[in-house]
Formats: sequence, C-alpha cells, structure tokens
Amino acid sequence: MAQRTLWTAASLTSLFYTLLPAAAPALAAPPLPSLPADQLDWHAWGDDRPSNELCSGYYLMPDYELEAASDPAQVRGQSDDAGYGQGGITTLTGNVVLRQQDQQLQARQATLNEARDRVALEGPITYRQPNVLVRGEQGSVSLNSDAAEIEGAHYVFHSSHARGDASRVERLADGRYRMRNATFTTCDPQSSLWKLQGNEIVINREEGYGTASGTRLRLYDVPVFYWPWLRFPIDDRRLSGLLYPTVGFNSDNGFDYAQPIYLNLAPNYDATIVPRYMSDRGVMLGGQFRYLFGTDRGQVEGNYLPSDEGGSDGRNDDFYDEDRWFFNYMHDGRFSDRLTYSLRYGAASDGDYFDDFGANFDEQNRDNLERLANLDYRGDVWHLQARARGYQVMDYPVSPNDKPFYELPSLSADARWTQSSGTYQEWNSSATYFYRDIDESRLNNPTETATGARLNIAPAIGFRRDPSWGFFEPRAQLFLTQYDLSWANLSGNDYVAPGATDDWDESPHRTIPVYSIDSGLIFERRTSLFGSRWRQTLEPRLYYAYVPYRDQSQLPQFDTALQAPSYAQLWSPFRFNGIDRIGDVNKISYGVSSRFLDDATGHQRFTASVGQSRFFDDRRVTDDDPTKYDEYQNVNSRYGYDLVRDYSPAIGQLEWQINDRWSTRYALFYDTENGATERNETYVSYRHPSGSLLNLGYRWQREGFDPSGDEEDRLGYNRNEYDVSFAWRMNASMSLVGRYLYDQTNSRSLETLAGVQFNDCCYGIEIAWREYVDDDDTLNTIRDDETKRGLFLRFIFKGLGGVGQNPDTYFEQAVPGYQRARF
Repeated sequence: MAQRTLWTAASLTSLFYTLLPAAAPALAAPPLPSLPADQLDWHAWGDDRPSNELCSGYYLMPDYELEAASDPAQVRGQSDDAGYGQGGITTLTGNVVLRQQDQQLQARQATLNEARDRVALEGPITYRQPNVLVRGEQGSVSLNSDAAEIEGAHYVFHSSHARGDASRVERLADGRYRMRNATFTTCDPQSSLWKLQGNEIVINREEGYGTASGTRLRLYDVPVFYWPWLRFPIDDRRLSGLLYPTVGFNSDNGFDYAQPIYLNLAPNYDATIVPRYMSDRGVMLGGQFRYLFGTDRGQVEGNYLPSDEGGSDGRNDDFYDEDRWFFNYMHDGRFSDRLTYSLRYGAASDGDYFDDFGANFDEQNRDNLERLANLDYRGDVWHLQARARGYQVMDYPVSPNDKPFYELPSLSADARWTQSSGTYQEWNSSATYFYRDIDESRLNNPTETATGARLNIAPAIGFRRDPSWGFFEPRAQLFLTQYDLSWANLSGNDYVAPGATDDWDESPHRTIPVYSIDSGLIFERRTSLFGSRWRQTLEPRLYYAYVPYRDQSQLPQFDTALQAPSYAQLWSPFRFNGIDRIGDVNKISYGVSSRFLDDATGHQRFTASVGQSRFFDDRRVTDDDPTKYDEYQNVNSRYGYDLVRDYSPAIGQLEWQINDRWSTRYALFYDTENGATERNETYVSYRHPSGSLLNLGYRWQREGFDPSGDEEDRLGYNRNEYDVSFAWRMNASMSLVGRYLYDQTNSRSLETLAGVQFNDCCYGIEIAWREYVDDDDTLNTIRDDETKRGLFLRFIFKGLGGVGQNPDTYFEQAVPGYQRARF
C-alpha cells in the first residue's frame, strides 16, 4: 500500500498563490550563495557513469580524519596549537579536528568550555555525521547531546541526494535539523531547476519528512508557488499530504485539474480525497479508502459531480444539469489456504460516465462494472464455488439485448479423479438462476426473453497417455441440462411476433453426449542450420469429435455465443461458448507443428503450425439470432455458408524469434473451398536492451468472420488495419512513445497516441496526446462514430515525493512490450 506524497499545505487557499505569487508574505533576506560542488562531497561521474544513471554525479562522504575513541563519551581532537585560559577554557587553533563517536567537527578555531560539554567554533567549519554534511562560518556544538548550531550554513543529506543553504542550521537534541531562511532541493549542485525557499525548514530524518513555513517553490529562481506552511517527504515512507496533481485537456471537459490529497491514517489503511475541476463540467469530489487486515484487503472508491454543466455540448448534452457519480467496492480475503472469498460492487450514474470522466486513457476504455459475491474452495479433488454476479454495462444508451443476466446465485461443483493407468473421471455440475430487469418489448430474440433456473450436470470419462513420443486421449462426456423458466409476455413487442413463445416449454431439458479422440506424435532430431546446432521437432496431430444434433431452438440463451474460428477450436468439439447451446458436429481435424530449439540454451526460436477440420455433416444448431435468420437459410451468405462448408479454414501460424532483438509472427485463415483469405495478420517486433522498441502490424479480416454478439456488435465491413507503435529511449532522461492505428477500409485514423517522458535527477515530466475514434459500441456501422481528443500531463519534483507512483497502464496496452519508467 505504499504511496508517495508531494506536499501538505496548512490551507488549500495556498493554491491561489500559484497565480498571485507576489501576494505572498515577504521572506527574510536570501540565504548565502551555494558552495562549489567539490565542497559538498560531490563526485561527478566520469567514463564509469552507468548507462541508466540520471544524475551527473553523487554525494560521497569521505573517511573521518580521526579514529573514534573507545569510550563513547570521550572526545578526540587534534590541532596545530592549543591554549588554556581562565576558568579551564581550552582554545584550539589551526586545522582543528574533533571527533566523538560518529560526529566530527573541523574548524579554524574551537573553544571548549570548562565543563567540556560545549564547543564554540570559528570558521570556516565543517560538521559531519553519517550521510550529513554541514559547512558554515561559525557555530557551537554540544558534546553531551546531539545539539549543534551553525551560522551561514550549507548542508547535504547524502542518502537523500538533497542539499540546501541557510542563514542558520540547528541540530536539535532530538535529532531534527532546523534551518532559518533556508533552501532545499534534490537537484545536482550545478542545477537550479527547482528549490524550496522558506523562512524555516525542519528536517526529521528519523520520521522521513520535512516541514517548512513561509515557503516558495522556485523554478530557475523564479517563484511560482507559495505555501504558508507545508510538510513534504524526504524518503519512500508514506506521508499524509498532497499527491501530484494531474492536469489535462480534452474536447469534452476542457481544462481538467485533479489534486489528490493523501491521508496516511494507519500502517494498514489509508485514504485519498480528490477534488477535481473541469472547466466545462464543474467541480467533482472523489475519494478512495484502502485497507489491509491480515489476509483480507480491499478498497472503496467513488466520485460525485453535482449538476453536470454538459461539457462541450452544454445544454445539448444528454446529462446536462444531472448529478453524475461512480461507486466501486472491492474486497478479497481467505478463511484458509483452500477457502477464499471475493466481493465486488460497482455502479455509476450512467453508461457514459467513464467516457466523460475517465481519469486516464485506460479508465476511459472501461466497459463494465462488476457486482460479485464469491466463495471458492479448491481441494485436491473438488473445486466448489458459490457466487452471485452481475454487471452494469457502461454503454449509453444500453440496448436490452446488451444487458447481461444476473446470476442469483450460481453454484458449481467440479471434481477430477486420475488413476495411474491413465484413466480419469470428471464431475462437472452447476446450478444457476438467471434474472434481468428489462423491457421485453424491445428484445429481438425470443430465446433471450426468459428468466429462470438452469441445472447442468456434465460427467466425463477419459483415458490419457502422454509418453515423451506422443499422446493419446479418448474422451466421452454427457451433458444433462434441465431448465425451470418463465417466458416473457411478448404482446407489444415490435421485433418478435406476439405469442411467439406462448407454447414454449417452461421446463425443457436436454441430453447430449460429446465424444472425442485426440492423438499426436512427437518426432525429434538434431540438425545444423546457419552455423548453429538445433533440436527440431515434427508433431503431427489427429483429432476426431462427434456431437449428435439436438433441437435447442426453444431453449433460452443466458450466457452463450458462437465462437470465431481459431487454431485451438480445431481441437475442440464445441462451437459455442457457454452451456445453452451444444452445437452438433462430426469432424476430423488434422495438423502438424514443428519447433526449432537452440541446442545450447533450450530456447524456442521458431515454431510453425498448420491445421484444418473436415466436416462430415452440415451443422444445424445455430444461435437462433433473428437478424441472421435469412442468411442461415441461404448457403451463399456469410453465415449460411459456415453451416454447410465441408472444411474449416485452413489455419497456419508462425512465430520466429529471429535474434535477441527481432521477432515476427504470422497467422493465416484460408478458405480452401473458395480460394479466399478469411483472416490474415502479420506482426514484426524489435526490442532493444535499453528499452526502445518498435511494433509493426497488419490485420485483415472478412466481414462476418466473428459471428458472436448481437447485430450491432458484429463488424459491418472487412477489417483492414495497419498498426505502428514504438518507444524510443533517446537517453537515460528522455523517452518517446507513440502509436498510429489506421483503418484502410474506411480511410481514417482509428487512434493516434504520442507521448514524451522526461526523467531527470530531480524532476520528471510526462505529456501524452491521444486522438481516437469512439465507435459508440456499434461495430456494424461507422455512422455514429465520434472522434475524441485528450491531453494528459504529469509532473514530479523528486525529493518532494511521488517516486514510484503508478502510471497510466494504457501505454502498456497500446504499445506491446513497453514498460514505462517509474519516477
């Protein structure tokens, strides 16, 4: 739960001084100019500078001038001369060095009082203790406590890479450092990019934070921000205060500023409050609470915007003057190593919430909010689960067809027994009650108008032998399914004939056996290619599946969809996801794979596979989607052809790790009956050890290739896309990232992403621009597509917190292989 902070201000009114710095109270006289770097224990990197080092040098404390005495209370010293005055006062002059345990003083002159517990120093003086250096003009030190005072001071905290100047530095008896009219920065000695300047700065190294009063933030010595009082972290420990703000601009919300306030309430729980200002929307208040108790952890988060001002559309916006909100609760825990549980509840005021208010690019793509209560037991044989689950779909408006069923509840019990002979038995069972609250008059599929319970039992028996030279697995499974349903009254339905389900059975049942035989051989040889030794395999595979036809057209569809063709589906008897449809099939699949493995390292460098299915019967079970009905009856249509074709697409796929930096992969789905490509994709990737990378991709897919989903969720044109993404680490401090996704079919850009990251020794800046097409959740048409734009800005002053903040994960999704630097 670590989280770094930027500052803690006594009053948020200090934010107004950003625009009015001249209105801030005047500071005392400025501190002394900084010392040269070589007087601050600074060592500049030479040819040995590490390639990923951001700083131009480092602070290194030299060895002590004197050995420490064996008695901790004893002070050892040396000087060019010594004199003794009245009352037992001792004066040391000329290259004076005093050491007591880990403290060391160097001065031109030192005067010890009669009690030998305090030393007055004349400069130039140097005070040291582990990871601390203070130089000054004059001062005094207590020898029986940690207290010290130095005037005209310049200080360094080696381990924090921090330094500053002060008219006076005091080391208090409790170990804190108090500085008058002081500065603080983590920039290299030759840099003045930023520094804090305050009337008083107190550094508490023991607790890991500093406080300052009457403080300005200066950029290149120009004051840009004022706080009457602030607290800031000086290491990685959590600290209450202001996190780094996020600043952005997009075409919907205008200027967007969010200022998180972090509250470190206890070691095992914390909170964040986030006021957010959007110039075209209004002021939103958000928050998050996180906790960790033993083996349980969770978080609660939410946002609230009263009276939305409508964004760029103003009064024409669908949610103008409405309250917009979001709530999300997550909890995970365990009762034992085998028994765990999870809770989720997410809700939002409307389906456009994340499109309008997503705090980053990744959040804007969120498409649902989960509601879940789950209890899960995993034993050696049995896996038991009880859950209640549902989702809020983040679309607006939401079609009734797109609203998922709630599982209230769902119980499952699965088990597997395996014998040494290779025989195994499985028990798979589930009982689920499905419910959703919708207007049935707007549904276009009668099989989706039911609510009710489903009991499914699917025992299986099989035999698996897989010696090193191959495998053989016959398997038989029986699906026994019973429903208890309530069909909707379809009177008034505009899409389905009234009474269409009146005579449908409310207690239908189904029994379907599923048979399969899977087999394969593995041949292996050693060979030499391109001057290297390889181990090559040749792996033919033969698979047979048979599922008899059962009429399922009057069964409901709660959680079932057709599968798109894939290489894995060649070796599966199932044409549908889910239980409500078990598609009939009588096929044999055949294929072969070959792999090349480096004989020295065992790394796989190249793999190629090709396979196809031969169907012996036409397929009769469909998803009973009325929008496909006419096409199912026409064997020349895209969906009708899939039911009667004799062969599946011939599928070939290839992956080649050309060398340690270059790799490529290719996939082809080819209709051998019509001599046509159904899907084709090619990717080439480059990875440099420094973190730079390049991805080149091309995708082509025929319309109707993926038959799943409702009509508006299916692609309405041939997909023909080019995808280019890159990350270029120019040096240790600067990186560029970008992506360009182009739709050749419709001659348009689908996404343009450009970002730059500056990561210096004492600051970090990240700027990203994104322009993308929002398809309004309708893939079948581009008429309602909308182009959106957004700008994202993040900045960090290192040493004031923020190191290790979680970045926006969208970059990793958009640019495969990219790992962003952590400030």
